[in-house]
Amino acid sequence: MSAQEAERPRPPDGGPAEGGPLRGLPAVDRVLRSEGAEALTALYGRPRVLEAVRAALERARREGRGAALTAILEEASARLEASMRPSQRRVFNLSGTVLHTNLGRAPLAEEAVAAAIAAMRDPSSLEYDLEAGRRGERDSHVAGWLTRLSGSQAALAVNNNAAALVLALNTLASGRETIVSRGELIEIGGSFRLPEMMARAGTRLSEIGTTNRTHLADYAEAIGPESAVILKVHTSNYAVSGFTASVPAKKLAPLCRERGIPLVEDLGSGSLVDLERFGLPHEPTVAEAIAAGADLVTFSGDKLLGGPQAGLVVGRADLVAKLAKNPLKRALRLDKIRLAALEATLKLYADPDRLCLRLPALRLLARPQSEIADAASRLLPALAAALGDKATAAVIETKSQIGSGALPVSLLGSAGLALRPAPGISVESLARAFRALPIPVIGRIEGGRLVLDLRALEDEAALSEELPRLAENLP
Repeated sequence: MSAQEAERPRPPDGGPAEGGPLRGLPAVDRVLRSEGAEALTALYGRPRVLEAVRAALERARREGRGAALTAILEEASARLEASMRPSQRRVFNLSGTVLHTNLGRAPLAEEAVAAAIAAMRDPSSLEYDLEAGRRGERDSHVAGWLTRLSGSQAALAVNNNAAALVLALNTLASGRETIVSRGELIEIGGSFRLPEMMARAGTRLSEIGTTNRTHLADYAEAIGPESAVILKVHTSNYAVSGFTASVPAKKLAPLCRERGIPLVEDLGSGSLVDLERFGLPHEPTVAEAIAAGADLVTFSGDKLLGGPQAGLVVGRADLVAKLAKNPLKRALRLDKIRLAALEATLKLYADPDRLCLRLPALRLLARPQSEIADAASRLLPALAAALGDKATAAVIETKSQIGSGALPVSLLGSAGLALRPAPGISVESLARAFRALPIPVIGRIEGGRLVLDLRALEDEAALSEELPRLAENLP
């Protein structure tokens, strides 16, 4: 048997007879010797092209049909192109949640993007002290900016805020108790709960107060020989209203100093500026927490701060030094790319008057509703033409959410486009058609309509270019 015959696909048991359509299938080596396959090989390499060609032939054989060489090449090419498409792709975030965890949270400023690219390209002074000519400390690239902006003594960075909190508790309270109000035992994204994180950090939970009311006396009575930390958690991802009471850090700090145990405050979204100056709801700032007497404050870099994913710790120099010496710190440290992006983001805060223009997260949150409504009116004709008779579209007023983990109950007046599918077409299939575009469009289903909230859309031209392709995906 020749090599060519050995590679020729054989019909499966019960498949078409020798004279059936499978006789029209080309042999693998014939496909690979074609000009089209050689072009694919130059792009993807022979092993992957061989795999794609075999898969295309196998599909034709399984379906009991013949296929010309060009058809096999076309399918192989499509398979190869699809396999090389990045799994993490650009999308249009029209969900109405600006800092969307599933969509990457804060978009980075151009300065941060440029800094990250520069750090990727060449060796850098990540952990090298150029003046002394010896090993340096990677946190030094951001610590100075963090202390300046927060009014703290020292700072360090890890890979996210959950890691920052685990590091703090493991360092200060491992094998001992951490006191937390019952009303602050939060659950964060992915069903991770604070008590479980505390257990992993090696500290025992001392739960005080009730869900809706906790008093200073509750903290005082709970402090004992095994108490190592009082943890204050800012409930940034939910709100309790009505008959409530909680103890602010300003009142807890004197008690902690008197009893000789540190006060750690987890701010979660962690704003570095007062958002009210930009017309947004107030969120406690890191500087406010430090001024109120917190010994350590942990917060995120990729939410209201507007930078890359990071967990940041600021506070007393002696406590930060202890955290830095914990072996966990090495496991949780940031790489040079995110440190470069974080440093560039923090530098933008040195010019607060232009911060709203230069920091995308803040710029999107502060957009006037009238500006968003104008964008919706401009996009409506092109969208209606793309939908044809499959759905109707109309400009609507709506509400945007700052972020699922940042001020979730504070809604911003916004505008968008509401799409109602025609009879016989489900709103789910309409949403799926938008997600199938080359640059997927992510909206939200609400009241039987697909709502495209335009608060987070700045590139109208790019979205307009996608809309003519929508007809290919519509049911």
